[in-house]
Amino acid sequence: MEVKRDILWRVYLCFLGIVLICLIVLGKAVYIQRVQGSYWKNLSDSLHLKQTQMEADRGTIYSENGDMLSTSIPFFNIYIDFGADGLRQKNGKRFKENLDSLSICLANLFKDQKAVAYKRDLQKGYNDNDRYYLLQQNIPFGQYKELRKFPLVRLGRNKSGFITEVVDKRLNSFGLLANRTIGLARANAQNVGLERTYDTALKGENGSRIVRYMAAGAYVPVEGSEIDPENGKDIVTTLDVNMQDISENALLKAMIENEADHGTCILMEVATGKIKAIANLGRQHDGFYWEDYNYALNATEPGSTIKLATLLSVLSEGKTTLNDMVDVGSAGRDWVGVRMVTDAERAPKPMLSVKECFEHSSNVGMSKLAYKTFATQPDKYLSYLHKYHLDARTGIDLMGEGRPILPKIKRNNEGLHAMVTMSFGYAIQVTPLQTLTLYNAVANNGKMMRPYLVNRIQNFGQTVKEMSPQVMEEKIADDNVIKAAQECMLAVTTDGTGKKVFKGALYKAAGKTGTAHVAGRDDNGNKIGYDAGIYQASFVGYFPYDKPQYSCIVVIRTKAHPRFHMGGEVSAPVFREISDKLYALNAANNTTLPEANIKKDSSNFYYAGRAKDIKKIMQTLDVGYADSSSNNDWGRLYASNYQTVLNKETINKQLMPDVKGMGLKDALYVLEKMNVKVAANGKGKVKTQSIQAGSAITKNQTVKIELN
Repeated sequence: MEVKRDILWRVYLCFLGIVLICLIVLGKAVYIQRVQGSYWKNLSDSLHLKQTQMEADRGTIYSENGDMLSTSIPFFNIYIDFGADGLRQKNGKRFKENLDSLSICLANLFKDQKAVAYKRDLQKGYNDNDRYYLLQQNIPFGQYKELRKFPLVRLGRNKSGFITEVVDKRLNSFGLLANRTIGLARANAQNVGLERTYDTALKGENGSRIVRYMAAGAYVPVEGSEIDPENGKDIVTTLDVNMQDISENALLKAMIENEADHGTCILMEVATGKIKAIANLGRQHDGFYWEDYNYALNATEPGSTIKLATLLSVLSEGKTTLNDMVDVGSAGRDWVGVRMVTDAERAPKPMLSVKECFEHSSNVGMSKLAYKTFATQPDKYLSYLHKYHLDARTGIDLMGEGRPILPKIKRNNEGLHAMVTMSFGYAIQVTPLQTLTLYNAVANNGKMMRPYLVNRIQNFGQTVKEMSPQVMEEKIADDNVIKAAQECMLAVTTDGTGKKVFKGALYKAAGKTGTAHVAGRDDNGNKIGYDAGIYQASFVGYFPYDKPQYSCIVVIRTKAHPRFHMGGEVSAPVFREISDKLYALNAANNTTLPEANIKKDSSNFYYAGRAKDIKKIMQTLDVGYADSSSNNDWGRLYASNYQTVLNKETINKQLMPDVKGMGLKDALYVLEKMNVKVAANGKGKVKTQSIQAGSAITKNQTVKIELN
């Protein structure tokens, strides 16, 4: 009995303990739910929900005439939520009914794998209940539009599980043209060019949205949680696409012909300072050229183009006239005050006038003028350079402009040595843009304009901010000094170092050649000296001389020991080609100008394909051509003696055809019709074929074609 009572007591005690524990658990549950409920719900949401940014659409950069230079293009990432309720209803009936047809459609659209592979992958994703299965990345809008019509997809997100993520990519519409100046907008690197300078206006204000955490670290947007972003504003530049194309191609042609290392070309509107074109080309490891760096803003020793500043400063002192004679000797070198000075080419006679010293680019003559004028106060020469703004950045609306470097000049032999050396373009470093700004001021009758690249900022077509021309210096010199400088610059192209290049032009141009030995470091960081045989060839000036419209500078750094290295040989032809074509464009719209007899464009072109298609294109473009196709099915279009010729192309079924110049569609048609297997690489026109045209065709032969 005692044992039974003892057992019952223990049982009751355990029962009471259990009841007490249950009451505690129940009380705690009520407390958590009623008192701490909000806290734990928020904590739960924080584990499964998070707020992410929605990037604003970046603004577009336009040329002055409305062409898009840089814009954001939407691309689409496609995901599938295989756990979607509508997809798994009735044991996945909807998914199974559409699987085959969807796989076929995807294979036909993307062409990256066969339908059976798509079916296998989709089935696996469904079996794994993958909540964020990546189907395709970065598909363009055209493909996305087709995808939305496919079986299952067209049923909508809830029933299909298809999730679309929009990703904007920044594209420069004209590729190489002004690529470095327009710049790049990059997600994980610093922007460059106008994309960097005007980043605040272009990027807009980001929005936000809530996304829900899924398996495997993926997040799915929660509909209705978005706060819309404020899109970026548009930038309208001063650039002209046609002028940029002319400048870029003229520079590229010279770079290729001279196998140059890098070069730049800037075209400026004289009256306003607007930059109409700016080309920068650097030689890549594969030998091709690309806009890899803004050389227009890089400070280097300018060479003889600085002689305009020397001429202006000497004439401004009022002790020298253009007709004064200078003894330059006949040896091509002479001692000037404190140092020996050498001419690149010997002067045509031992005594030259001041004007002739400039037009023949005599280092000896110009340094003697500087020494004669500033020997007692060499620092005064610096004060003139300050007035010409050669000791400060131009302030162009583009980040990354190089700082000019000038020596400190004291009134001693060291100061005299620096002043004499600077007078013909060494011991001083300025950017091509600074040099052009000075020459543009002379073309503008002494008024120096600040160069700029952006006309206005606009939002939905409405102008938010307007940029206007800014005057840096109302008058850099007296009228008589400016007039004398203009005469000297004209003499360069009529009688001096630029005479050969401008011979036969129907308009007058004024300018100055420049050639400088290069020292410092090359693009790879290797140290180079003046004896390395590398030169900087320049030409800077304006046109037409009587009514200046545009000023232009061309600066090209040569390879080591080039065949041609003088500014008049390398850079002046680029200036001439640009001025010829722009003069012709203006003459077409101005009957008061004489018709310019411009040499026809000698650019090579070579197209092949169906003759009737080529004829239709030529007729649509209203381009004249000589037709020698004799009603053949196939033809070739090329230039012969500055005339466009359409010639016949005969296809022999026993011989390998010549498909060079054809598009891929035509090349495949011709080759596969002859039972030849084709392996194609690249896009564009056919550049090369692995089997020479005219070779006998063998059974099951494979030809590899490369497209450019």
